[in-house]
Amino acid sequence: MEALRNYFTNLDLHADMAAFLSYAIATLLIVLLSFVANLIVKKIILRMIALYITRNRFQWDNKLLERQVFQKLSHIVPAIIIYYASFIYADYPAASQLIEKGALVYMILMILSALNAFMNAVNDIYQTYEVSKEKPIKGYIQVAKIILFFVGAILLVATLIGQNPLILLGGLGAISAVLMLVFQNSILGLVAGIQLTANDMIRVGDWIEMPKYNADGDVIEITLNTVKVQNWDKTITMIPSYAFISDSFRNWRGMQEAGGRRIKRSLYVDMTSISFCSAEMIEQFKQIRYLKDYIVNKEQEIEAYHREHEIDDSSEVNGRRLTNIGTYRIYISRYLENHPKIHKNLTSMVRQLAPGEYGLPLEIYTFTNDIRWGEYEAIQADIFDHIIAVAPKFGLRVFQNPTGHDMRSMLGDPVRQMT
Repeated sequence: MEALRNYFTNLDLHADMAAFLSYAIATLLIVLLSFVANLIVKKIILRMIALYITRNRFQWDNKLLERQVFQKLSHIVPAIIIYYASFIYADYPAASQLIEKGALVYMILMILSALNAFMNAVNDIYQTYEVSKEKPIKGYIQVAKIILFFVGAILLVATLIGQNPLILLGGLGAISAVLMLVFQNSILGLVAGIQLTANDMIRVGDWIEMPKYNADGDVIEITLNTVKVQNWDKTITMIPSYAFISDSFRNWRGMQEAGGRRIKRSLYVDMTSISFCSAEMIEQFKQIRYLKDYIVNKEQEIEAYHREHEIDDSSEVNGRRLTNIGTYRIYISRYLENHPKIHKNLTSMVRQLAPGEYGLPLEIYTFTNDIRWGEYEAIQADIFDHIIAVAPKFGLRVFQNPTGHDMRSMLGDPVRQMT
């Protein structure tokens, strides 16, 4: 600056004009130097880094490029030049301090932006591993971001007011209650996230049901404050993370891992259609593939029992008899055992429940070997189509409340009578 002033003074310029031109040229040189440095960093250094990253054998560092971590850091270089060049305005302390503070604030913002991008890249890298579905870290990343921006805000305020950041930190104890209120959801979410992860209660990809929030679908994202669920109708439900600790929900992961989905449905049989099997019915049952061996063995067992206990079987009340409902139950069991879509390693049974006003419930409890929703519903429908259709072959009637057709059949069709 002294050399520039002397140069312009030797040209017989006024002292004020010489000083103005000196500062103008120095400022122009600083701007030009900052521009050249920024150009070198972005056009040469960043390109070399990008070329190295794209050509090496690692894939994780590509996430750093995608999140523009190095590009954000490159903005610091011009700010450093401007910060250290502020000494040329030493004759104007206010202007020098303003430039220093502006450069520092800009550097802090760029560093915060770069660290934020770096944390996003860390989360992206982590999600490339299978463990991320079991133990997501996005909630912890968000906590780290909150701390980062909190510290960054303190540094910015301390820089602007020219105070030591530790003094500002010391005053935070007085407003801790306010901070607890402001960050209440984040604190609850952090605690819930730790419990969810530690107890393996929920993962990305799990199918969950939470009726309180009308959620029924797959978990697609777990964050600090919310869990995002995509329902089967493709709507999105956002559930607070702490709700999974305080409220009940159903996780279908066990069903998915077991490879079988449960069928638990009852068929109601009209109890007035239940009877002992006649000789004609037994002969017909012997023609059914799933019952032939059962009928033959059961006849021999009953005959041996009657002979052993000297039972007079001329009356149906005496001794043991085959019933159409019992034979029908055995048929359904054998049918399920031979069904190709029924899981053979999981529980399968056909049982009677307590009779009620709708008849005798015959419950089918089994598991399909296909857990996909559409296929599961199709398998279940096919099974009940069949067992309902064959019920009359056993002399049974499926119960249903009287319909208009039943009433017309009983009273006669009034339309036909009028015609």
